[in-house]
Amino acid sequence: MNREKIIIKTSIQGILVNVILVFFKATIGFIVNSIAIILDALNNLSDALSSIITIIGAKLAGKSPDKDHPYGHGRIEYFASVIIAFIVLIAGITAFKESVDKIISPVKADYTLVSLFIIIIAVIVKYFFGSYVKKTGEKIDSGSLIASGTDAIFDSILSFSTFVGAVLSMLWNISLEGILGLIISVIIVKSSIDLLKETLNTIIGIRIDSKLAQSIKKTINSFKKVKGTYDLVLHNYGPTRIMGSVHIEVPDSMNAKEIHKLTREIRYKIYSKFDIILTVGIYATNIDSKESKDIHSKLVSLIKKYKDIIQMHGFYVDEDEKIISFDLIFDFDCKNKNKICTEIIKILKEKYPKYEYYPIIDTDFSE
Repeated sequence: MNREKIIIKTSIQGILVNVILVFFKATIGFIVNSIAIILDALNNLSDALSSIITIIGAKLAGKSPDKDHPYGHGRIEYFASVIIAFIVLIAGITAFKESVDKIISPVKADYTLVSLFIIIIAVIVKYFFGSYVKKTGEKIDSGSLIASGTDAIFDSILSFSTFVGAVLSMLWNISLEGILGLIISVIIVKSSIDLLKETLNTIIGIRIDSKLAQSIKKTINSFKKVKGTYDLVLHNYGPTRIMGSVHIEVPDSMNAKEIHKLTREIRYKIYSKFDIILTVGIYATNIDSKESKDIHSKLVSLIKKYKDIIQMHGFYVDEDEKIISFDLIFDFDCKNKNKICTEIIKILKEKYPKYEYYPIIDTDFSE
């Protein structure tokens, strides 16, 4: 079963489970006059609606690439997650308002053993179903399913708190309806904000996961002719479509045929291992002569004096044109990058005046 079908199947199961829970919880809530149970039912209703949106998002995101959208439609899943987050947020705000009203004007709930039994059954069902949905989402890298599963597990804990409140009400005639409802509503609002923040960050573009970046670079560096891997950039066009670029450092003695063979092997290896389409650029390296080694060592020692410089790479000495080029990666908080570059060039120029220096200020995408 492909990814889209798994998402749809799991979401339909979620709709059925939540609709059943809404029916039983709402019925019990109105019978025993429990605002906490009614709000819990409302939360299940929003979960069912979220599952419907997940299905719509999965269907739209699964459309094949076309002329206007050559990278596919995968990012639609993220917009679906934003809509889900807003639905949960509205449900939380509504629950908050109703809970405050119950605290101001409390109404005692009249629980029965049957109502308690239904509540605890709902807790068990929601917990195990949430675990199933979350594991499925992790297996196929579906943010919507992971969020839904996590939310369901969280809901089961909140429902258990309702159960505890009901038991306290029966045993000691203590009414905690409004307070429990308020706690539940605050947690729902927080969960929706967290989901919204995470999804929006993904749409805006977040830093590459460090473990993934290190694993990709390690794989590329395993090729014999590769002397270093830099400037790894990945673009997310949906949970299952990632494209990017990288620079590799190779000896300048390699010819076009050898470079062609090497870059194609790297692209194939990365795609087969990580399912990532990668464009491979080249940095030539030629630290062979004594002078080029001296200049490189001098540059390295200079860089160590500047805490804002994270890395230097792409160092190349063109003996024919008397040009030295290299890239400098600065910390994002550095405010005087150009000034530092000017200082470094001035020092190098004083010691090795016959060369022209062309540093490039690079961005710390994944280093």
